[in-house]
Amino acid sequence: MLHIHPDFVVDGQNGDVADDSYHRYKEDIAILKELGANFYRFSISWPRIMPTGEANNINQAGIDYYNKLINELVDNGIQPMVSMYHWDLPQWLQDLGGWTNPIITDYFEDYARVLYENFGDRVKLWVTFNEPATFMTGYTSERGMAPSIFKPGVGDYLTTHHLLIAHARAYHLYDEQYRATQQGKISITLSSSWEEPLTNSTAGAIASERSMQFVLGIHAHPIYSKEGDYPAVVRERVIKNSKAEGRTRSRLPVFSKEMVEYIRGTYDYFALNYYTSHLVTEMDTGYDPSIERDCYVARSFDPSWPKSSSEWLRMVPWGLRKLINWIHKEYDGPEIIITENGVSDRGTLDDQSRVSYYTSHLAEILKAIHEDGCNVGGFTAWSLMDNF
Repeated sequence: MLHIHPDFVVDGQNGDVADDSYHRYKEDIAILKELGANFYRFSISWPRIMPTGEANNINQAGIDYYNKLINELVDNGIQPMVSMYHWDLPQWLQDLGGWTNPIITDYFEDYARVLYENFGDRVKLWVTFNEPATFMTGYTSERGMAPSIFKPGVGDYLTTHHLLIAHARAYHLYDEQYRATQQGKISITLSSSWEEPLTNSTAGAIASERSMQFVLGIHAHPIYSKEGDYPAVVRERVIKNSKAEGRTRSRLPVFSKEMVEYIRGTYDYFALNYYTSHLVTEMDTGYDPSIERDCYVARSFDPSWPKSSSEWLRMVPWGLRKLINWIHKEYDGPEIIITENGVSDRGTLDDQSRVSYYTSHLAEILKAIHEDGCNVGGFTAWSLMDNF
């Protein structure tokens, strides 16, 4: 993508080399060991393992690299935590429509099988997808997340629908064929802000709850809730808006009763990424149609919240405590592993803002555990090195 559109990045760079972990993985692991880390979360690249996305085209050099990385981690007493999908899709599959094509669930199950077969004897913590709420935006913008296809309110919902089925297929495959011998755990990493009401009012509380369901519940509810399926408010609003637009069906696809049951409960822990929070109030925003328009909230920051080097990230540690409590209550107290938390800066080694960010957020996590009774089982700093 960035070879074709270098203008998508401010300075025209791409991620071909980045931190060069492919060659310098032993240095990376030495850093981890020096830090005293007891686990390391990294992602496997689907195109590196299966260049076309198909199981009949395996790249042995890719298998060999990840085996070396995993073995080096294990030899140094560091547990691997592996994300199967962190947004790099084989181009051949994208040419078929990518995540908007339901056939991709077949290919993802094939990919998961290859990973379990090659690495599952040593990898005991799996994540199927990293941040669906982020990569589904690849179908809502012409200059953003790959594949940069502008189909808001349609492409993102199709992506959501198919990745949830793909996640469930990878989970059931593990459960039925590998869990007994490999004894691992599997989940999906969901990202969420905390959506704080702008006003202390009934309308503010309603806007906050609706926003939480569109931001997090749309992916979490089908997996973690007792009843399964999309949150009722999400389904109802998209159905209502789709009808008003003159459509014959909802832009958000419908799960069959059998598929609701198939997806529900496909987790061993709740993997959560948190960076920031918002103030929300009821208002029409976004394209028509779009998930923003369906949600019917406007998001803003309190001017007093400390800034970072990213426009979208303000430092709101108390938001993490509220988010953990919301998940704890909404989904009946699952074990939460925070798989990403951190802040961007401009590269200074005297990074006091980052020190403050981590200290304050870890303090709020401890409050959630010891004062609120929430079940938090792990914390991952994002990230070990600079990332592109």
